[in-house]
Amino acid sequence: MFDKVTIAYRGAKYEIGRGGAFYGIWVVGAPRSEPLQWWPETPEGWNAAWTRFAGIEVPGTIVPVGRNTPPARSGAAQTSTQAGTQAGARAVGKTGTLVAAGLLGLGVVLGVVGLFPAYFSGAGLTQQASQLIPHVFYLAVWTAAAVLVLLGGARLRVGALLSLGLSVVTFGLFVADAGTAIAGQASGGAGLVLSFLGWLACAAGSVLAFLARPAAVGQPGRRGALARPRGAEVGPVVMLVLAGLGAAAAFAPAWDAFTLRTSAGQSQSLTAGNAFSNPGLVITGDVIVMIALAAVVAVAAFWRPVRQGAVLLGGAVITMAAQAISALVQATETPAASQFGISSADASRLGLTITSGVTPAFWIYCGFLLVLAVSCAWMLFTPAAAPGPGPFAAAPIDAAPIDAGSIDAGHADADPVDASHVDASHDAADAEETPASAPTAAGAREGDGPAA
Repeated sequence: MFDKVTIAYRGAKYEIGRGGAFYGIWVVGAPRSEPLQWWPETPEGWNAAWTRFAGIEVPGTIVPVGRNTPPARSGAAQTSTQAGTQAGARAVGKTGTLVAAGLLGLGVVLGVVGLFPAYFSGAGLTQQASQLIPHVFYLAVWTAAAVLVLLGGARLRVGALLSLGLSVVTFGLFVADAGTAIAGQASGGAGLVLSFLGWLACAAGSVLAFLARPAAVGQPGRRGALARPRGAEVGPVVMLVLAGLGAAAAFAPAWDAFTLRTSAGQSQSLTAGNAFSNPGLVITGDVIVMIALAAVVAVAAFWRPVRQGAVLLGGAVITMAAQAISALVQATETPAASQFGISSADASRLGLTITSGVTPAFWIYCGFLLVLAVSCAWMLFTPAAAPGPGPFAAAPIDAAPIDAGSIDAGHADADPVDASHVDASHDAADAEETPASAPTAAGAREGDGPAA
């Protein structure tokens, strides 16, 4: 049970880290098979373990393992150093935030301008409702993301993830549009070029915003990370990933259905829109959309905190919902006879009428999309869990040590106990304590450098 131990922090007498499925405290130099005390590998368990560790360790001696970092200083020197570090980080973070918001804003401007010139075959997006609607959705999300990024704080992360989810999935859609023009199926115009440049600016802004550090320094865990689901989380995660794969697969078949009828009573049904019946570049774009959708959904399912995963998923869901709405709007339009290789004169002579609709594959796609949307809402409104261990990387030194004076006397004076004497009630009582200054991530593996 105690054969695999990774030490996170070490003090003068004790060290704290992770075992196979628990957090524990060991005496420095003692066999790792004999922890003094251990807690379950949960957020509450980590907080309780840290409280105990800080209470029994010599103040000012705790350092993260794997770093050449001196013990935390006290008094004016520590305050001055931390203040300087935080001021510098805030300055760098503010610059990055402004650049990210600026790129998003530039992309939105280019996208809005691109709505009016010719997009395909001399017609602008404003002249084709079914083509205009998706772009309006994209621009609205990017605009909201730019505002959130500019506001900073927790909103920076929300805006970055929302924009990133949308930008990743829309890349394939723009590739497909460019492929349509390059393959000669329709002539591309200035609107297509401006819209693609707008996507490029928004994608760059999304990445910069995602990489930007939160304004608060020394508060690990706010950036979020991939994490393995546990217990009751496994079922919803599997369902979400399967729904993403289903939606991606249902994006490929034909969605458009047409019925042609003559005045003599003859009729013919046709479908259009199969992703694999297009030129190579268009197929490439559609395949990129399918892969990107499945990937974003999978990342969102495993992302923690869960609410951040919901925001990332929301960007992808909005993109694909816009495609569904576009298909429904197109189904209400009356297609031209020339779309089927029939001249206007022949259509009049035959008394041809054409009705349009959608195929069963479209409704299957909508079913999967609905599951994604409901999952997104469920994740978004899931109560936030207590701060827990992030990736096993060393936390900032200014976030780690806790002065023994901040621990109540009962813990500060308590001696470590043997793991065999720890009962469930003692663990539960310790797990309830969640000091504000306890780090939420454990340290690097002993002997290794700091994790990337």
